[in-house]
This record gives sequence, structure tokens and C-alpha cells, in this order.
Amino acid sequence: MFHLLQRHIQPAGHRSRKTRLVTKDGHCNIEFGNIEYSNHFAYLMDFWTTFVEIRWRFVLLLFVASFTGSWFIFSLLWYWIAKSNGDLTGQNRTDEHVRCVDNVNGLTTAFLYSLETQTTIGYGGRALTGHCAGTVALIIVQSLIGVFINCFMCGVVLAKISLPKNRAKTVTFSDKAVICLKKGSLCLLIRVANLRKTLLIGSQIYGKLLRTTSTPDGETIILDQVDIDFMVDVGKDNLFFVCPLTLYHVINRSSPFYELSADSLPHQDFELVVFLEGTAESTSSACQVRTSYIPQEIQWGYSFLPIISHTKTGKYRVDFSNFSKSVRVTTPHCVRCSQADLDHRNHNIHDNENHRMRDKVGIDNLGFQVVEIHESTSVTKM
Repeated sequence: MFHLLQRHIQPAGHRSRKTRLVTKDGHCNIEFGNIEYSNHFAYLMDFWTTFVEIRWRFVLLLFVASFTGSWFIFSLLWYWIAKSNGDLTGQNRTDEHVRCVDNVNGLTTAFLYSLETQTTIGYGGRALTGHCAGTVALIIVQSLIGVFINCFMCGVVLAKISLPKNRAKTVTFSDKAVICLKKGSLCLLIRVANLRKTLLIGSQIYGKLLRTTSTPDGETIILDQVDIDFMVDVGKDNLFFVCPLTLYHVINRSSPFYELSADSLPHQDFELVVFLEGTAESTSSACQVRTSYIPQEIQWGYSFLPIISHTKTGKYRVDFSNFSKSVRVTTPHCVRCSQADLDHRNHNIHDNENHRMRDKVGIDNLGFQVVEIHESTSVTKM
């Protein structure tokens, strides 16, 4: 147990890229050990999910093995029927001998007949004679099993092609995150773009900060998760995800990044995992896109370059060459420095207001109203 903790708890600034939980392309770097042997049968009970989630090389191997294996197994049955009836070459046959299957006189021809039957090719050289009841039953069984194999394998292939994670590959995040001022507050910014013109309906964004912490009782918690709220200028739910968006997290007192500074950030040991969920407009399937950032991938004092512009034809153009590029901007050294500057500006504004109030002469009567009086044109005669 001590060696396990020692491997996960590394000195600040020495975290390896191999230890990140979520890779840049969204795969989880985790393995399961010491699972009871009986639990492996649960994968067989949920065989459909197992077949859909296995790699393509195993799906192709299963595809070839299922068809070839079924053809060979039924060819042995056809060979056994032909041998039992004396239809094979070299067996003593009389002139009155009636075959069960025409032109099946060996294992090779039995395999060809099995293939032709299950794939409904029917060249016409080999066919049932109808004089053996066993052949009729066997061709019915083989036809039904062949249809089942066709449906199952086609379903697996179609399910793997239409997996939501394939749609998620057309959603990309910026390679790095930046920290700069936004609307007077220090914020952590990340860019995300949808590479297709079809929308992700009901998109939602959120993040998780993963780090190793210790409880007051001395217990070490590996991969402790802390919620990180991300938003854009229009909110954080039901985004209009038609063009690249810049997500930002306000670093305030409730943020886990509140104690960070430009000097201490590269030496931290945490992983920021960002999630984006939505429903594909074309397939109505829900998908999730995720990526992660380590402290070495967060730039303090930088801002993203603009990527959206107008064309001469009146269209909006997105320049993806600047998608992950950033430029250095004036940024406070830490969050406390940012708040101190803001408090100082507010204090100066308050002093200027008080100075202007002291320069006024007289007392303001807030209840005073100006009433316009019109003179009467009539004259009273004596």
C-alpha cells in the first residue's frame, strides 16, 4: 500500500504526463485489477455491449470466424448425411441408389454446398433430392442460423459506426488554457470548437479538478474531485454551438485556483478535466467530449487570438490556424493582486465622488419639484 501511494504522490513539478487520468483526446487512463473471476461472466451476460465496445480488429475477426465456422460445422453434418446414405465416392452403390444430395461426394463438395446454402447462392450443381427427411430439417436449421448471424453481425457493425464517440471526434478543445483578465476578473479560459455545421443541441459544459489531498485525519485521497463551473457570455446551458466558443471560469474566493499565482502554477500537481455534453442534431444521439489540462498546459498572462471575422461576401469566417494560439497580455501576478487593484480603483472612484460632493454649495432638497406657472391673460374691471 505504501508503494502505491508513493507512486501516485510525487513532488511538485515532477508529475509525468503518463499519470494523467484523461488524455487529450478523451480516453481514460485507468485499469482494473484483482477482479474476481466470477465477475467476468457479467461481460458475457451483457454480450451486446461487449461486442459493440471491442476493437475493430476483433469485430472483423468475429465476422470472419462466425461465417466460416458455421459453414464448416454444417459441412460436417452434410458430409455425415452423405456418408450415412452411401453417397460418397468409393462407396458401393447400386443402380437403384437414391442420393440425399446431388453432387456431394466428399468433404470439399459438402463445404461448398454448405456455403451455397447459407449464402443463398444456389449454383444448381448441388441440390437436395427430397428423399431424405434429415436433409430437409438440416437445411431449415442452417437457413435460420445463417439469418441470425447476418442480422447480428450487421447490427454490431452499424452500432459501432454510429457510436456517439465518433461524433465527439469532430469537437475539439484548445491545446492549452490561459489565465487573464476578463470583465475585470481573473479568469481561466478554454476554447472549444464544433468542426461540423450541424449543431449539438442542449450543450452543457462543466469541469472537474482532480488532485491528491489529505484529510484532517491523515487519510490520503487520490484523485479527489472538485467541481469547476465553466460558462460563456450567454450562460452555461443550452449553448448555441455553431461557432468556436471561449469557456471561462471566474477565479474568485470559491474557486480552487484562488491561492494560485503566476510563479506557483507550474509547480502544482493537479489535472483539470473539461466535459461538454450535447445531442447530435443529425442522429439525435447523446455524446460527451472531454479533455484534460495539467499545470504545464495553462499559460498565465496570455489571451487567445481572435479567430472569427467577416468576409467580403457577408459570411462569418473561422480561422482555425489561430484556434490554440495566444498572445501575452497584462495580467495581475495573483488573484489577490487583482482584487487589490480592483479595490484600489473603487476606493479612488469613491474618493472622487466625495470630493465632488464637498465642492457643492447649499443643500440638496430631494423633495423639491419645479412647477411651471402660466400667467392669466384676463383683467378684472372695476
